[in-house]
Amino acid sequence: MSSKPWQLLVLAPLGAERVHDAFGALDAEVVLPASRDREGLHTALAEAELVVADFTSTLAIDADAVAAAPKLAFVQMPGLGVESFDLQALTAAGVPLANTAGANAQSVAEWALAAAFDLSRGITWADRQVRSGAWPQLEAAARGANMLSERRVGILGMGAIGTEAARLFEAVGCSVSYWSRRRRTTGVYKEIDELLATSDVLVVCLPLTPETRGMLHAQRLALLPQGALLVNVARGGIAPDEAILEAVESGSLAGAALDVFEQEPLPADHPLRRHEAVVLSPHTAGATRRAQRNMLTAVVDNIKAAMEGRPVANVVNDADALVRRR
Repeated sequence: MSSKPWQLLVLAPLGAERVHDAFGALDAEVVLPASRDREGLHTALAEAELVVADFTSTLAIDADAVAAAPKLAFVQMPGLGVESFDLQALTAAGVPLANTAGANAQSVAEWALAAAFDLSRGITWADRQVRSGAWPQLEAAARGANMLSERRVGILGMGAIGTEAARLFEAVGCSVSYWSRRRRTTGVYKEIDELLATSDVLVVCLPLTPETRGMLHAQRLALLPQGALLVNVARGGIAPDEAILEAVESGSLAGAALDVFEQEPLPADHPLRRHEAVVLSPHTAGATRRAQRNMLTAVVDNIKAAMEGRPVANVVNDADALVRRR
């Protein structure tokens, strides 16, 4: 006699059709929350055993959510950041939380390189001017575009994304150095303040943790060379929006390319939306077709492993990778 199917709760806002396509072949009861709010989340968690989490962070798995899920055995994040989870509560409950580390690393790194090219050459700025009816040929030349290959690049965080970003920037002729919580055996390592002081382009690839939140405050950004560029593909809380705005308004930063913000969506009236030196993206640096396929494959593989009694990959809290039904 076969055991009762696992209940799989999908919180990620994929839509019923995509959820069916992704998980319909699994021997599981696949359910969606009745509403995308706290009440809907807690109601759905009452019977949930396996959870595919919400990558938008709208339905956060905090301590109250963990307490509302007596049968919860495993949580899979379809992405990298896990700041919307209470890791301690999950660990105390014996629930492993996994992410899809590395699945979108190349896509995010390519965005960082493209953004640095854009800022160095003023591509988006020129596009806006021409679309408005102007022909700013002389003004563009006066702005002093730079060849990216002539610039020193600093990478903050040498995980999968930072490592790939370093490779790409080196490939176009940039000199690259880095800071990371764990020093690597290769590459040019510098302490944080030294890295900032010697980086014409700073690429932020760190996870958001209590230690990295607010790391790039106004005083630290002021260490960057005059006219430096900032590219953030990590999380907005690492480099506060107001600190970035202050730096670009003062001219200390010549430009910033931001895929992430402290509050998402970025408020419609936020002054960053109006600043000509800032290139904005709606947290989609990793949203290529290949990256999405990679992440979905990683999610499904881990759900299968959990159901079949095999260890799951990429556990980020201190729980056993072998999922146990409760």
